[in-house]
Amino acid sequence: MDALHPRLLVDRFTDCFRFYDAVLPPLIGAVRASGGASGPYAHWDVEGQGVLVLFDRRAMAAVAGTDHLPAQAPPVQDRSMFVCRVDDVDAGLALCLTQGAELAAAACDRPEWGPGLRTAHVRDPEGNLVELQSY
Repeated sequence: MDALHPRLLVDRFTDCFRFYDAVLPPLIGAVRASGGASGPYAHWDVEGQGVLVLFDRRAMAAVAGTDHLPAQAPPVQDRSMFVCRVDDVDAGLALCLTQGAELAAAACDRPEWGPGLRTAHVRDPEGNLVELQSY
C-alpha cells in the first residue's frame, strides 16, 4: 500500500505533466507509473511508493460536485507545497528552470530552519509551489 502522497489538481494538465515527467526522475529518482500527457491522471513512484499524482481539476470537480464553482480564486498566499529532497539544490533548480518552472526563491542556505539545510523554491506551470531541499 502506498503511503500518503500529494495529488495536485491542475487546469494545465499537459504542461504540468511534461514538467514533472522531466524533473522528477533526475531530482528524486521517480518513475512514471501510469498516465500520459493527455491526462486526466498520471502518477510517479519512488521504489514502488507513490510520490506525486496529477489529476485534471475539472474531472475532480465533476466527482466532488463543485464543477459549478469558479476554478480560480483571487490571489492568495500558498496553502500547500510539494517538497523534494535532492542531492544538489542548485543543479535541481537549474533543471526545473530549464523545464519551465518560475523562480520563487533563489537557492540559499537556511541554517535557521535546520543544520546544513539548503533550499530553493519554484512554481510549476500551474503555479504550485515546489521546494527543493538538501541537508
